[in-house]
Amino acid sequence: MERLFLASVAVILASAAPADAHITRIIIEHRESPAYQGRFFGETGQYERLTGHAYGELDPKNPLNAIITDIQFAPRNAHGMVDYVASFSLAKPMDLGKTSGVLIYEVANRGRIALASASNDPGAMADYFKRGHVLLSSGWQGDIPPADGMETIAVPIAKNADGSSITGPVLVRFSDMAPKVSTLPIVYARGAGVARPQPASLDTSKALLTRRASERGEIIPIRSSDWAFADCSAVAFPGTPDPAKICLKGGFDPAFLYELTYTAKDPQVLGIGYAATRDLNSFFRYGEQDASGASNVLAKKMSFAIGQGNSQSGNFLRSFIHLGFNRGESGRIVFDGVNDNIAVRQLAMNFRFAIPGGLANLFEAGSDGVVTWSDYADEARHQPAGSLLDRCRVTNTCPKIFETFGSSEFWDLRASPDLVGTKADRDIPLPSNVRRYYFPGVTHGGGRGGFTAKTPKQPAACELPENPNPSSDTLRALMVALVEWVVKGTDPPPSQYPRLDRGELAAPTQAALHSPVIPGVPLPDGIINPLYDYDFGPEFNYRDLSGAISMQPPVIRQILPSLVPKVDVDGNETAGVPSVLHQAPLGTYLGWNVTAEGFFKGAGCGLSGGYVPFAKTKAERLANGDPRPSLEERYGTHERYVATVRTAAARMVRDRFLLQDDADRLIAQAEASDVLRAK
Repeated sequence: MERLFLASVAVILASAAPADAHITRIIIEHRESPAYQGRFFGETGQYERLTGHAYGELDPKNPLNAIITDIQFAPRNAHGMVDYVASFSLAKPMDLGKTSGVLIYEVANRGRIALASASNDPGAMADYFKRGHVLLSSGWQGDIPPADGMETIAVPIAKNADGSSITGPVLVRFSDMAPKVSTLPIVYARGAGVARPQPASLDTSKALLTRRASERGEIIPIRSSDWAFADCSAVAFPGTPDPAKICLKGGFDPAFLYELTYTAKDPQVLGIGYAATRDLNSFFRYGEQDASGASNVLAKKMSFAIGQGNSQSGNFLRSFIHLGFNRGESGRIVFDGVNDNIAVRQLAMNFRFAIPGGLANLFEAGSDGVVTWSDYADEARHQPAGSLLDRCRVTNTCPKIFETFGSSEFWDLRASPDLVGTKADRDIPLPSNVRRYYFPGVTHGGGRGGFTAKTPKQPAACELPENPNPSSDTLRALMVALVEWVVKGTDPPPSQYPRLDRGELAAPTQAALHSPVIPGVPLPDGIINPLYDYDFGPEFNYRDLSGAISMQPPVIRQILPSLVPKVDVDGNETAGVPSVLHQAPLGTYLGWNVTAEGFFKGAGCGLSGGYVPFAKTKAERLANGDPRPSLEERYGTHERYVATVRTAAARMVRDRFLLQDDADRLIAQAEASDVLRAK
């Protein structure tokens, strides 16, 4: 029935008259020309940077927009349309005649984007500039307040037809607060500071605050008379009423985890962020002028478009494709190519009271719907066969896709079902338009790289030193390959990732992985972030992560199996595209770490990977009881270590996983390093 529905939608869309994206006005508020201190980027020359706002409107009756949760409850303008306003940043050659014709859309991550702060130093953007690419970013996450250096979007509030508030349950968790603090803001991830929606009532008898001494410990309700929606920082309990804060009589105890469940009101129509991204990219790629008559500054010079997103913004691209937004309102494709980097879930944005900035924590949606590029029947969760490409296949608007991720995505973000399904019993093949490249032994986003025998610092609150194993060099080469695949049709390198049929995946335990037992180093057992089967209530659409959650916290029906990549005798992963440092290892590079303190002590330490350096000498190794050969035993001399680096770099250049200038840089770094260097 799902396929019949999609086919019927395709017929409706095909019969509709083509129309330009509904961008009504493009306002350029600042132009820096030339930008980047007037620097020249090869033959492309100088760049200019434009920032401003895009004003758009959406037809809620258009089948392409109707998938946006609550858009039917959004206020309409005089034309019966739904309005939004998004910020944008654009970097282009001053001489458009020297552009490559490639538009690269960098999806902002939690509002932050390198392009927005690159006035003085272009950083990684310089790679694109030397090749003449145009770079674009824009706001799409509607729950981020406007701020300098941030890409944001203003989306409407959904209301009932009579103007009354739409309501629904919301869950907020609090931990590791300062001792005896009496007031806490109602935000998701206090460090990120994203406010959750306001309660429909300040009557605490209509809400529930609980505490527990451990994640699975006894849940103890707190009397409604002992807490308030209020600020007690200046006035003693019950304080000053405040819908954005909670106050606890006697203060909060950091030994406990607190959970607040309340009825919220006035949900934002957050799914508009997908449509705004679709229409803005379609305008800059295809449009001649906006509805006010202002000309497109790119003057129809763009022949290709590629979307690139990391982590949360990579999840955005996965859901963008899955929900059908890679088809513009005119019927033309939006992105010809996509790189979803370190992203293995869908984005929890297109449902009522969603958390777009979620981190795969307990009770959060994201891995519940379709997560595979090929058809997969999710029998474990009683879901029919589905693929992230279902909708774009119907409209022939599927992009070429590079999926890139590393070890932390298995341990912290539940990558396992993407590869082997929710039963973890078979490899799920990739379609012809998708390549997957796995970065073994890297933390989320990769480490800082470099070659040194010195031990790096420890990430905040983690037991093990930070993992230096990089992925940026490989990703840089792969982005070149993706552009060539899109523009020239050049076949990219074959996919490389761990597979079950080759015996490269195992359960996340020391016994299954046969990882080395090193005195003083934690074992991986119990570290992985489990894959939960949630019951969010009957109004939630699991396939699309749309609709409304009516059950908070959700019921956990079952914990599903997860696998992780196998390791060698050093504890280093063996499958995928290893970095040069991984091939000339100075220690064990882990995608997981352990929390050293606080309420979650002993659990996985967020998205931080760990590192266990090799001993320098055999004597040091034996004294520590370390079963892994020392640097001295492995390489003998500094020169032999550099030779190992040189061989690995040459191999990666040959296989198109490393650019030659990066290979030269890495070899020079190894030569200048302190690894086995004679004093």
